[in-house]
Amino acid sequence: HIQDPASQRLTWNKPPKSVLVIKKIRDASLLQPFKELCVYLTEENNMIVYVEKKVLEDPAIANDENFGPVKKKFCTFREDYDDISNQIDFIICLGGDGTLLYASSLFQGSVPPVMAFHLGSLGFLTPFNFENFQSQVTQVIEGNAALVLRSRLKVKVVKEHREKMTMQNGIEENGVVSANIEKEMGKQIMQYQVLNEVVVDRGPSSYLSNVDVFLDGHLITTVQGDGVIVSTPTGSTAYAAAAGASMIHPNVPAIMITPICPHSLSFRPIVVPAGVELKIMLSPDARNTAWVSFDGRKRQEICHGDSISITTSCYPLPSICFRDPVSDWFESLAECLHWNVRKKQNNFAVEEEE
Repeated sequence: HIQDPASQRLTWNKPPKSVLVIKKIRDASLLQPFKELCVYLTEENNMIVYVEKKVLEDPAIANDENFGPVKKKFCTFREDYDDISNQIDFIICLGGDGTLLYASSLFQGSVPPVMAFHLGSLGFLTPFNFENFQSQVTQVIEGNAALVLRSRLKVKVVKEHREKMTMQNGIEENGVVSANIEKEMGKQIMQYQVLNEVVVDRGPSSYLSNVDVFLDGHLITTVQGDGVIVSTPTGSTAYAAAAGASMIHPNVPAIMITPICPHSLSFRPIVVPAGVELKIMLSPDARNTAWVSFDGRKRQEICHGDSISITTSCYPLPSICFRDPVSDWFESLAECLHWNVRKKQNNFAVEEEE
């Protein structure tokens, strides 16, 4: 039986009690929507609201006496220090697509359902408008909403242990959380959950990147160019689309491999089945190192002997739809990317019969 994407619905085993509100920082236009939402959640719905500590450090929030009683009810946390993964029933994002990517990075295991309001610049992944937020949030709390399960990539980076890295407050100098690092047999292992894409590029070097790509242990090609993008269907409309890849609906189980400015006319983007294991390594004769980033974060250098293993994660991100998965996606293509917009061709004038 092939499942209809529209049949995926949000249902609660018990009424949700705790909500994580993620607000884009350093954006004054979001202060009023943030305050209105938090007042509605705490006073009208009696919800436990989790907010990142740095959001409340904004002077416009800290110095607002009217918002003080609401702020005292918040539970706060700090990224990379506090684990809230088992305390959140659902998430509300206020901002652009970056807020959804940030929400994904906070949950390295199971992710609560995410409701994203379009208050940023692009808004491809944020289908809700804030004007009618009360009724829309109420529908989600009541379990009356469609879902799209956005697949993520499970990424493992294995590095040859070359030098001891200093630790400060539990975080290493390169910004990687120490809890995600294992060290065994002279190797350093880091794991990430990625919603959009893994990007391997040539970094500051003037030489072409030269990396080998393996699929289930078999060498499939060597990338010579500016780099390569390994993306989810959700990420197909991000960097991969800019590099010439096809746009794939998030319900399609797939992994995309897209070269960045390849030095070959025949190197076309390809789509492989979800669940295969990709492995990327520097070619033995590569002139320079490579660099890798995960949804634009945790950027780090890859040297000879290091490897990046990528496969489909068993922890997708449940994204709450405004209408349904198909309608929302085509609406985003039209509104954000102006897909297939052109001036209409004129029809032939019909001559009147004499």
